[in-house]
Amino acid sequence: MNFRILPLVFLIPSCLIAQENQNTPQDLDEIIISAQRIEIPFSKESRSIMIITAEDIKLSPATSLAKLLQEVAGLDIRQRGTNGMQADLYIRGGGFDQTLLLIDGIKMDDAQTGHHILNAALPLEIIERVEIIKGPAARVYGQNAFTGAVNIITKKKSPDQLSIALSGGSYDQLGAAVTASNNFENSNHLMHYSKNVSEGYRYNTDYDTENYFLKSAFNTQNTPIEVLATLTERKFGANGFYATPSATDQYEETQTSLVGVTTRYKKNNLTITPQVYWRRNQDLYLYNRQNPTGYRNLHISNKIGAQINGSYHSNIGITGFGVNFEKVFISSNNLGNHSRTITTLFLEQRFKLLNDRVDLTPGVAMSYYSDFKFHAFPGIDAGVDITKNLRAYANVGYTYRIPTYTDLFYSDPTTLGNDQLKPEEAIAEEFGIKFKKSTFNLTLSLFNRDSKNLIDFIKTTEDEPFQATNIRSLNTKGFETSVDYGFSMLTFDQKINFGYTFIEDKIKELDLPYSRYAINSLKHQFIANFRSQLIKNFSQTILYKYAVRNAGDDYGVMDISLNYQNHNFDISMSANNIFNAEYTETNLVPMPKGNLLFGVTYKFD
Repeated sequence: MNFRILPLVFLIPSCLIAQENQNTPQDLDEIIISAQRIEIPFSKESRSIMIITAEDIKLSPATSLAKLLQEVAGLDIRQRGTNGMQADLYIRGGGFDQTLLLIDGIKMDDAQTGHHILNAALPLEIIERVEIIKGPAARVYGQNAFTGAVNIITKKKSPDQLSIALSGGSYDQLGAAVTASNNFENSNHLMHYSKNVSEGYRYNTDYDTENYFLKSAFNTQNTPIEVLATLTERKFGANGFYATPSATDQYEETQTSLVGVTTRYKKNNLTITPQVYWRRNQDLYLYNRQNPTGYRNLHISNKIGAQINGSYHSNIGITGFGVNFEKVFISSNNLGNHSRTITTLFLEQRFKLLNDRVDLTPGVAMSYYSDFKFHAFPGIDAGVDITKNLRAYANVGYTYRIPTYTDLFYSDPTTLGNDQLKPEEAIAEEFGIKFKKSTFNLTLSLFNRDSKNLIDFIKTTEDEPFQATNIRSLNTKGFETSVDYGFSMLTFDQKINFGYTFIEDKIKELDLPYSRYAINSLKHQFIANFRSQLIKNFSQTILYKYAVRNAGDDYGVMDISLNYQNHNFDISMSANNIFNAEYTETNLVPMPKGNLLFGVTYKFD
């Protein structure tokens, strides 16, 4: 392998191994899914939901959220370059504009484009867990959760501690991070700063990124008030990332910030959770970084929002309700200046029948858009505990997506938006089973989605520009399965996981000679993960990913991580793509071949 190694030993905090003398991880069955109004234990959910725990994150070879999500079957993370510097999130064959990212329940969708969803990805060392909901989630989260959602739950109260971390490896990667947590009588605080740079794995793929994070809780002995503030700045060369692969001198800078305040009031059977937030994103794009006065786009989007979610327990079950108000602004030299007001009402009711063995949860969300008027998206979930260890579930829902401002107004010599676009719509159904017994877990789900009015950029002659049009109807169906098995060897715990997803897309035939967005979802996706420990203080993880796309491309990638922990020191090594697979994930951008990253951290108690 063509590795370039720095003569240093540095940190990858996200890959630290938890030792056998640490606290036992929280049972998944006890976890309450956070971003829902009705609080339901994970084991009683009637949807396809997966949780990546803090323990999973520590044991993963991933060094970014994008890489971590690639370990989940049914998620298609298409990266451009290394370390998740630019990546798009797809769920079950949907588009990057059809998925939603949340941080502590705050929606991070961007009115400009879904390309910015993962700009807000947080460093792994401040993430408590990641909740992944696959399937239509519009009645739970509102629009943009067309095919699913990913909710990042940040860490809450942490022990008083200061950690300093350094990292380095192939492609002149260097990183530094400082994380501090303090607890006082009536408040606690978590702070993080990190910076990562690289010269890039090929021409014009260098990057420089900084992360700032603060989470504070006040009045913790009574009604707590949580304040969250994050800022991520990215600067990177974008060789072939957009336009055509021949556009080798592209460049981009993004700034994504979030400020949110949350509290929680509970009395008897009533729970109320108010939340206010402000999300801002700035995107600077240069077609040629050597000529900044040439083609240049600058987009600034702001979203100010407030929401109140609640639940009430009564004799008929649990009633969930909520209202969300958002004001969206965009200022752009290409898209123009626009604003949008969004108001959404949520209502759902969970019923339990037959001695609580059967549950039904119908619900509806109703939205008003100042530029797209009223929309309603109903749905229903149902579940039955067949035995103590076996649960079956089904759900059906209507979902939709409002066009982005890029769809509506973008203009360049080859592309035109369309301000007459209509929302995309879909009806989706799912049936699944979950089996859990001791150290063995099995899930299997079948899903189907019928979409219409999907937006594509088309043209009828070679000389005219592509224009956004509601042209496509698409049926997406498939199944996915996951198997977890844990066992003990030499007194240490071992864990094996297999995940597989099959997707079949059937698109209505169009008599169009030119279409920009070909359907290229993962037809087959197989993921295998073996996490093991054979010697005290040492652990290792082997991850294998195999993918076959609808276009026929296939590739397999293997990653390995090694970890050592002793008292306050943690040392780790990640090796990615160790067999030098040649592959692309999007836009014909070649992904890096074999590369290494080393790390060390020291924790001051």
